[in-house]
Amino acid sequence: MASPIAQQLLIAGRALSRSLAALSFPPPVAHVYDPFQYAWAPYEAYIRRYGDTRKRVVLLGMNPGPFGMMQTGVPFGEVAAVRDWLGIVEPVQRPAHEHPARPIAGFDCPRSEASGRRLWGWAARRFGTAAAFFEHWFVLNYCPLVFLEASGRNFTPDKLPAAVRRALTEVCDRHLAAALQALQPEWAIGIGDFAERRLRAVLQTDRVEAGPACAIKLSRILHPSPASPAANRGWADAVDQTFAQLGVLPETRD
Repeated sequence: MASPIAQQLLIAGRALSRSLAALSFPPPVAHVYDPFQYAWAPYEAYIRRYGDTRKRVVLLGMNPGPFGMMQTGVPFGEVAAVRDWLGIVEPVQRPAHEHPARPIAGFDCPRSEASGRRLWGWAARRFGTAAAFFEHWFVLNYCPLVFLEASGRNFTPDKLPAAVRRALTEVCDRHLAAALQALQPEWAIGIGDFAERRLRAVLQTDRVEAGPACAIKLSRILHPSPASPAANRGWADAVDQTFAQLGVLPETRD
């Protein structure tokens, strides 16, 4: 049985998926994948196992990468990290309208998601075990949807037309507020500028109860995407420095 906190997160995730299914997205978006529909089993396992208690730090990403959460349903869900470090392997179905250039292979996906490899690799080096990391930390994505152009190229939600983006953020903000309400972290840290902006927007509204919202401290870290030259120059060192300045890091492991 899920803990009350995990149950709140699961209910919020289901509600998010239902609301997103009612939205439509114009070209150049040609395909929309929702891992909460076809990869719910591993996401549910992630929440039940690791999202069952309040957290000190919540890290927030933007939306799934093609070889990460898009395949496994887990935020930044690089297959090897989810399988071997998080210890999660669950059945993954196929989206209803699959792009031939972006098939869903689930845990059989042969590609590695660089952002997820960097994030979970950093956590493994810093904390040792997944249990140690998730005792006080948690990772979420702001939006679970994957947007693909007709070519199969990834299309990020920040590039959507303004009216469509407003509808999307309304739904995703509601889910983010519910997650923060359940987890009640001391720190909410955006992985990249977009995620930080959404955290700030949600925390400046009345979506989260005044008490918990006022207590949450806000910051951001460099996104681990290989599209970022700064991340390619040493992402782990950069985020170590940021976390050290914030005072949220555990003692260095030998």
